[in-house]
Formats: sequence, structure tokens, C-alpha cells
Amino acid sequence: MYVTRDGRSWRIGTAGDVAWLAGQTSQGFSVTTAIPPLFDAYATFHPAGDADLRAQEHAVVEELVRHTPDQPWWLGYLDTGAHDIVFPDAARVSLYWEWSYVLVEAGPQAALTWRTGHMRGEGTLPDLFFPADRSWLVSALWDDTWSCVGGSSGLIGALEHDPLVAARRVGPDEDALPPGLTRD
Repeated sequence: MYVTRDGRSWRIGTAGDVAWLAGQTSQGFSVTTAIPPLFDAYATFHPAGDADLRAQEHAVVEELVRHTPDQPWWLGYLDTGAHDIVFPDAARVSLYWEWSYVLVEAGPQAALTWRTGHMRGEGTLPDLFFPADRSWLVSALWDDTWSCVGGSSGLIGALEHDPLVAARRVGPDEDALPPGLTRD
């Protein structure tokens, strides 16, 4: 199935496009609740204090682009009923605990421009996104105000060292909650 936006057709993803991560996460508070234990390294990121969310999102995408060969990205928008899913009439895929996502094959520019706000604030990033080669995955769960990422050690190191991203490396069994935040 394809949808049209910006004068182009975009492929809508199916369960087969996310089969590699479906059922691969575990319940709990660790990063592997959002990211399957398939990667070399993991981190979380959340805008600190009065940091600019959009500047952070742009910095995240810039680092991801630097560490990814040119290829399509899959963008997943979680259907909470209250947030922009970009293509409201598109078919959904089910992930995590039977949560519905609109999954679209696009790229970094769409990740930064299509959405008009999400549960983490007025940012634009999808709730879930990864490149076609599955070399990394970024995911923010339904009730989390932060994002988790899994990828190569080099990518995670670059995200850690970018002051706008302010990522914090975590082990696969560590609590993913960023410092200074609390759970409700």
C-alpha cells in the first residue's frame, strides 16, 4: 500500500517489515523494553532542563545520518489517539504490547518535518525509526518522555559526545530512566 504526501508516494510498512523486532523486547524498565537485545551498544536521550527539543532532534538525526549509508528509513508513528500519526488512514502494524503504529518508508528529512507534535512535546521525531539495514533503532514507548537507541558502539559514542543530544549510555539490563526524571 502507498500513500501520497508532498507530491510523492510513500510505502506503508507491514508486519513483515518489523518482524525482526516484534516479540524481541522484554517487559520492565531496561532499555531492552524498547530496543531488542540485538545491538552492540544502547543509550537513552532526553532534553535536559530548558534544552531546545527541536535542536536535540536535529542533532540526533544528523548523527544517525553520519553513521548510516544512504538508504531508506522506516518511520513509525504510535497511534495513541491523541497525537499526530501523519497518515491517519494508513494501515497499522502491531508492536510491543499490541500497540498500533503507522509505519512509512521515507528518510531523515521526513523524520524531521512530517509530524506536528508528539507525546514528548512539540518535536517532530517518529516514535520508532530505523534504517532499512536495521543497523540501529530509536524507540520511545507510549508513556516515556525519553527515547532509547540501540546501534553500533561508534554511533552510541557519537550521540554521547554531541552536547545537543546529551545521550547516556546504558547497558541492556540497566534502567533506561534518564537521570532527573521519575516514573509516574
